[in-house]
Amino acid sequence: MDISKDLTEKRKTEHIRISLNEDVEGKNITTGLENYRFIPNALPELSFEEISLSTTFLNKEMRTPFLISSMTGGTETAYQINQQLALAAQEKGWAIGLGSMRAAVENEDLAYTFQIRKYAPDIPIIANIGAVQLNYDFGINQCRQAVEMAEADMLVLHLNTLQEVFQPEGDTNFSHLLSKIEEIANSLHVPVGVKEVGMGIDEKTADRLTSAGIQFIDVAGAGGTSWIQVESYRSNNNIRKEAAEAFLDWGLPTAESILAVRKNNFDIPLIASGGLKNGVDAAKTIALGANLAGFGRLLLPSAVEKDVQALFLQMERIEFEMRAAMFGIGAGHIEELSHSERLVKKI
Repeated sequence: MDISKDLTEKRKTEHIRISLNEDVEGKNITTGLENYRFIPNALPELSFEEISLSTTFLNKEMRTPFLISSMTGGTETAYQINQQLALAAQEKGWAIGLGSMRAAVENEDLAYTFQIRKYAPDIPIIANIGAVQLNYDFGINQCRQAVEMAEADMLVLHLNTLQEVFQPEGDTNFSHLLSKIEEIANSLHVPVGVKEVGMGIDEKTADRLTSAGIQFIDVAGAGGTSWIQVESYRSNNNIRKEAAEAFLDWGLPTAESILAVRKNNFDIPLIASGGLKNGVDAAKTIALGANLAGFGRLLLPSAVEKDVQALFLQMERIEFEMRAAMFGIGAGHIEELSHSERLVKKI
């Protein structure tokens, strides 16, 4: 019996169950997007049918500026979820991020749970490794293996300090990581980015990452799923379970994180994820400075139910909402939305 494999599958299965059934959003903290509003343009001089969502990200042509954010992998159930998400992403022209691939790198029997290219031949796929694993015997070869396994277009290294602290089996040695991240960014044959997992990335961290050669950032800000709370549901440690309550409002809201990253890094490709609920939220993130808008747990129930038609409808709604918002401010394409002066902070 492979005990480590069994523990990994148990953890991944618990993550899905808890995300679906428990209250895992932060409290007394939001994305901050509700603090902004668009000034309507009553005379847009556009036909609604002309509104285009097409864009590019890291030289990849995309039909939409949307990403299905990293969620899962490593179990048969996770594979079924990833399959549904990949089919939907391919149909709608969204990029897709994979969940942490550490398990598959360590155990090739799990590789298939991340191999979705056959369902999504034309869209960007983002492989995913925890940055902290660079302190636990992972290096260039393992990162390359993850990319090749997924036939991915890019790799993201995720930062999840407090999730690891609250996770019963967490890896918490985050010392001297920046130089190792720099080595991966400068050595891999695909673009390498960094993402948070729901706590946001601040200005100084973004500056350090871009100076190290990181080629894109996903802010994954606060206001959506809190992985501290997810892990607290898994913990048998009463101290950690009670301590999680002190972190209900932890993190940098998504809107603030976008602005923080953009303050000194005007050109780096930027993904906004973390608590987005609809296409108007997504439009706000683009107007604030993001290039792509990511949706995660919102799409999970339909994927778990293997209801790809429900996924299509959710994604179509999000697309319609963004197109309607763009029409409402007179932005005919994503470039105009990204430079719009019609997003203002509420007084």
